[in-house]
Amino acid sequence: MTFTLAPQFRARVRLEEPMSRHTSWHVGGPVQMFFTPESRTELAAFLRALPQEVPVYWVGLGSNLLVRDGGLRGVVVCTHGTLDRLERTDETTVYGEAGVACARIARQCVRWGLGPAEFFAGIPGTFGGALAMNAGAFGGETWRQVLEVETIDRHGHERRREAGEYHVSYRHVEPPEEDEWFLAARLSFQKRPAEQDDEVRELLERRRATQPIGAWSCGSVFVNPPGDHAARLIEASGLKGRAVGGASVSSKHANFILNDGNASASDIESLIQIVRDTVAREHGVTLHTEVRIVGEAR
Repeated sequence: MTFTLAPQFRARVRLEEPMSRHTSWHVGGPVQMFFTPESRTELAAFLRALPQEVPVYWVGLGSNLLVRDGGLRGVVVCTHGTLDRLERTDETTVYGEAGVACARIARQCVRWGLGPAEFFAGIPGTFGGALAMNAGAFGGETWRQVLEVETIDRHGHERRREAGEYHVSYRHVEPPEEDEWFLAARLSFQKRPAEQDDEVRELLERRRATQPIGAWSCGSVFVNPPGDHAARLIEASGLKGRAVGGASVSSKHANFILNDGNASASDIESLIQIVRDTVAREHGVTLHTEVRIVGEAR
């Protein structure tokens, strides 16, 4: 698939960009075109200029994404570091753009005396990704707080949608239209007495104690099945430490798969399949991936 890039976008585009530079697993082949918009206006113009058949992918911190070794055909739009507005719009409402890190939302809301927002500290990605999958941690979920969202489609048209226009469930968000992506959202919280950053700090300490923070991973690989935990099923299947190439199931938290520095995307995907097959055989439960797997095999 080939397409011509308009000259005004060239300063913001990298061609054949390795996605291993933009995912928390540090694996993945090249994408044809990697675009970091300078503004919403430029983003809209860029999307309008793309041929309809060109696939568009979105990435923030790359913490919930496995790109196969053969890479991606099409365009990746990177929001992190560009769509980063976060502000309090009234006593209980917060406005955040898609590129804002979720941990920043947690810290700032605590300073504003708003909650519940501490759970955002346990989400390793950006707000756009949290909206796309109803990310959650420590018993909280993103869409419980959403009032309305702002979106953009591949024709560059922006619109506002009420939260009720989306069908939302555990780690799943069904949009009313395809090829429409999140730019921002307004969140509703409750006022709380002025608090220090202790709550966020305690949650992060709990996360560090139970998860392999600092290792190359994507966070949780599998969605928890109803009434159970994926980590418990994986551990009960004797899979802690199981390895394929440079990828291994964490011995600290079984729902994490780690890259030891030498893994390929193929190693990770093969290990994901081994875990799914083993848990299904041992416990009769089919695990579904929380991580999104895209691209072509080498």
